[in-house]
Amino acid sequence: MKIGTRRSALALRQARIVQSALGERGIDAELVTFTTTGDKHLGEPLSAIGAKGLFTIEIETALAKGKIDCAVHSLKDLPTKSADAVVVAAVLTREDARDVVVLSRSASAVGLGDLAARSRVGTSSLRRRAQLLALRPDLDVVELRGNVPTRLRKVEQGQVHAAILAAAGLHRLNATERIAGYLDPPDWLPAPGQGAIAVQVRADDNQARAAVCVLNDEATLQAVTAERAFLAALEGGCQVPIGALVVDGILHGLIADPDGRRVIRGSHPVTPDDPARAGRVLGKQLLEQGAGDILAAVRASDRIPAPQPE
Repeated sequence: MKIGTRRSALALRQARIVQSALGERGIDAELVTFTTTGDKHLGEPLSAIGAKGLFTIEIETALAKGKIDCAVHSLKDLPTKSADAVVVAAVLTREDARDVVVLSRSASAVGLGDLAARSRVGTSSLRRRAQLLALRPDLDVVELRGNVPTRLRKVEQGQVHAAILAAAGLHRLNATERIAGYLDPPDWLPAPGQGAIAVQVRADDNQARAAVCVLNDEATLQAVTAERAFLAALEGGCQVPIGALVVDGILHGLIADPDGRRVIRGSHPVTPDDPARAGRVLGKQLLEQGAGDILAAVRASDRIPAPQPE
């Protein structure tokens, strides 16, 4: 099988996890690498590029055209709606879904709470920016782009005093020693689907689907189905200030103003027979509480694109 993946260190690590799992089942696989739109614009804020599927669309297109047999993605990067020609055939067992704090030696701090006022904290995520400023409006939140090793290097060099990254990426790259602290839910929420690896195949490729579906973890699938249904209910994407995570059978979700002035939160139980229902219900509840006003304001500021008609 040909496995499509981005070229970054983390993406390759995730693809090799899938490659190894297939190999254990007697299936030979090779990696085919791609440079995506998000990779081509590493000097620009993600929210300014203005498109969904920044790290996936080129790979999905190659899959649909039969150039590869499956595609491996960080699930949080996948839009909630994909082309009809491709489907997610498996979601692997989730890594730690939390965000973490990484500190520079120049920060003279042991965690987020004791960073000095006006400390520079780097992130490329509007969701992380919003939660940071809601918690610590005295911090200077700055744009931090690049793959995980690049961002870690920028922290080490003192370009920022701290950065917020996904725990899963540092765990998979064996860089846990850089973690100064974990940001725990439900007070701090990650991106919907964070920490999970998704494997796509062509919808009409039954052979590839059969090979990949055995890698699926049902508990992870149920949780991320609820989280992504919540994201879809708010017409969001990976660059919208929306967080969600299922904890002990409860879906927690939030949407926030990018500057942290307003944060709307809620929660709803997840039922195993219809996990997406929790996301739809919670999304409706937050819309009734004013989530639509936040989305409209963010779109008006050109930070994210308005949803396109079907």
